[in-house]
Amino acid sequence: MGKSIKTKRICFMGLLFATAVVLSYLEGIVTVPGLPPGIKLGLSNIVTMYCVFFLGAPNAYILAALKALSVLLMRGPTGALLSLLGGFISVTVMLLFTWSKKGGLSYLIISILGAIAHNMGQLLGSSLLMGTTLTLYYFPILILSGIGMGIVTGLVLKTLLPAVEKLDRQLR
Repeated sequence: MGKSIKTKRICFMGLLFATAVVLSYLEGIVTVPGLPPGIKLGLSNIVTMYCVFFLGAPNAYILAALKALSVLLMRGPTGALLSLLGGFISVTVMLLFTWSKKGGLSYLIISILGAIAHNMGQLLGSSLLMGTTLTLYYFPILILSGIGMGIVTGLVLKTLLPAVEKLDRQLR
């Protein structure tokens, strides 16, 4: 890989990270009526899904780690830990189902599974932090929200793909 291509790849990852941070910030200030406590749209996960589906495992894990670092700076260590656990478990689950895509799972289904995995990672993290398994009673709500938000983020990614792919091609 030539120096120019490496530089372009790094710039593209920087753009994706900046997009994820902005989306995370926006979803933090936008309140969606009717959502249970702690449930967010997961808009920044759209960028992570793009990395999983099109840029590979290393880039997806790097982006998840960078997102957790930005959460550390904006919301503190508890939020960062939950972001890191949710992000890494979500990326792992999506990668596993992407690699076994021969089974015919669509990106939308993988998005839903990733959203549920993200919620479960955060739930496990909160159980560890609080030292109790009582938080696991929130599991059914998180599955339902993971399904709903996974559909939303999957459809948004599908809608944005042509523009992102065009930008990616220009940076190659």
